[in-house]
Amino acid sequence: MRVIGTAGHVDHGKSSLVRALSGIDPDRLQEEKARGMTIDLGFAWLDLPGASGRPEAVGIVDVPGHIDFIKNMLAGVGGIDAALLIVAADEGVMPQTREHLAILHLMGVTQAVVAMTKIDLIDDEEWLDLVELEIDELLEGTDLAGAPVVRVSAHTGVGLDALRIALAHALAELPPRRNRARPRLPIDRIFSLSGFGTIVTGTLSDGRLRVGDRVEILPAGLEARVRGLQTHKQPVEEGEPGSRLAINLTGVSVEDLHRGDVVARPGDARATTLLDVSFRLLADVEQPLPHNCAVDFFTGAAETPARVRVLGVEQIEPGGQGWLQLRLARPVAAEPGDRYILRRPSPSSTLGGGVILDAHPRRRWKRFDPAVIERLETLAQGTPGEILLQTLERTPLTTLPDLLARSGLDLETARAAYADLMATDAVLELGAGQDAAILSAGQWQEITGQLVGLLADFHAQAPLRRGLPHSEARTRLTIGGRTLSPRLFAGLAERAGHEGLVQADDSFIWQAGFAPQPTPGQQAAVTRTLAAFAAAPFTPPNQAETLKLLGNDEALLEMLVEQSLLLRFGGILLRPEDFLAMRTVVTRHLRDKGSITLAETRDLFSTSRKYAQAMLEELDAQRVTRRQGDLRVLRGGEG
Repeated sequence: MRVIGTAGHVDHGKSSLVRALSGIDPDRLQEEKARGMTIDLGFAWLDLPGASGRPEAVGIVDVPGHIDFIKNMLAGVGGIDAALLIVAADEGVMPQTREHLAILHLMGVTQAVVAMTKIDLIDDEEWLDLVELEIDELLEGTDLAGAPVVRVSAHTGVGLDALRIALAHALAELPPRRNRARPRLPIDRIFSLSGFGTIVTGTLSDGRLRVGDRVEILPAGLEARVRGLQTHKQPVEEGEPGSRLAINLTGVSVEDLHRGDVVARPGDARATTLLDVSFRLLADVEQPLPHNCAVDFFTGAAETPARVRVLGVEQIEPGGQGWLQLRLARPVAAEPGDRYILRRPSPSSTLGGGVILDAHPRRRWKRFDPAVIERLETLAQGTPGEILLQTLERTPLTTLPDLLARSGLDLETARAAYADLMATDAVLELGAGQDAAILSAGQWQEITGQLVGLLADFHAQAPLRRGLPHSEARTRLTIGGRTLSPRLFAGLAERAGHEGLVQADDSFIWQAGFAPQPTPGQQAAVTRTLAAFAAAPFTPPNQAETLKLLGNDEALLEMLVEQSLLLRFGGILLRPEDFLAMRTVVTRHLRDKGSITLAETRDLFSTSRKYAQAMLEELDAQRVTRRQGDLRVLRGGEG
């Protein structure tokens, strides 16, 4: 699931365009409606053409464009996948257009579509061409260079379909959302509803949350439980990585929570007041970044004052990059790899940003210690464990020797990092030995989520079937574009069974706890049918007669066979107890007489030749008897 964030100068039509695209008004505050200007974050969603050809729901975070509300804008861009940069045709590129673009660049947003809005106000095509040229020049040198520009009017609807297609193409270029099986949701909105209690919203990252999960609210460490989940106002049992999620929490009140708090699983994350980070100072900042200056720090939806310690150099020049240690005034929940922004408190402006390298450094570093700089340079490339996980994300289901070789790490370092990942359940193995296939915890959640969803759909469509055949389930599961071999599927089913997700036998797999539930009418037909079989155990109804007794319900017949209430072989149906009785009589005859013919078998049970032949062939298949010409004899050891 993906999320798009708007960006652009005040009054360039961001909210009007969101409303035209989605039919949802993102301005929810009375003051916003009165002033005609977005003040806080707004939220909406729309369907875009998906990779599968079917519409896929995409979330929208609508941010304020006014300079006075940049802090609210920063609370919304941390979880977006792509940007919808909006430039009004009548004004062109404006100051907040540039600042929003700089923030998107610092936050690592690499996909965007530019909407040139309000084209209904401009009759001059050459003017529109000039505005588009200005936009292209603005994007040049950033990660968003070359982004498509779509001319639209929210008022007339011109260009909206083209904009939807461009957004779908931009999202299709993105890699899969990272899933480290350590779900985190930075809270960007808090409210309560009568009958439900406390509700928080945000964009879920790094894992999945399920209804009933115990969670911890950081930095305070408050304990709560997920009472309910909604995505785009639709109840869901599980929130996926990257989805906009509303969480109904029990155990905490609205007064306990603040924007920027993080919902996580207990023990998965920790709050911090000291961070090691990489940093880039924007080129258009007028002065260098000095040591010990005061800044405002933003990450996720959190904001706090901070002090900067510049490491390795006296100061960072405009357009330059370097290393910082940040001392935060208030604790925040952050993880390595998270993006952040620094702003000057007064006069308020964006300075730059970068990536968190260490969320829990051991101490305050000496500013000019070469060992510290070397360590930060290494962390900027990723820890050995992160490198292994990144390699695994590209090549899931790989073996350990292949994973270590692909990582580019020296063997000793790679083996130690892998041992740590195994010890913390960050990776798992399907199978044993050197041929075991490795999955990250996130990939495991992804494929088991596929399996559980697949089985739920199957049970809904075929409520009388015991489960899905292994072969069909296996071929419909993919991870990293790969399907599982029969051996790996068996390992998947076994492990998922141990976790209580599924149950399986040699032929079928089904959701844990599922059992076919015939309707009262179907159950009456089953009772009637089994009574007919009991009344004529050795000459029971044939398949056509059985189907008629079952009301021509083929699914009901399959249920009886799958539950072994009826056996099917050689084109006939028998109850298991009747087949066992026939087997007992035949083996006793063979011990007494030494052999039996088809005619003798038929006469023993006063049945037809068809039933006698099918029964004898089944005894051959079960290796009870062996055929010698027209005779059957016992195999060695029988009886």
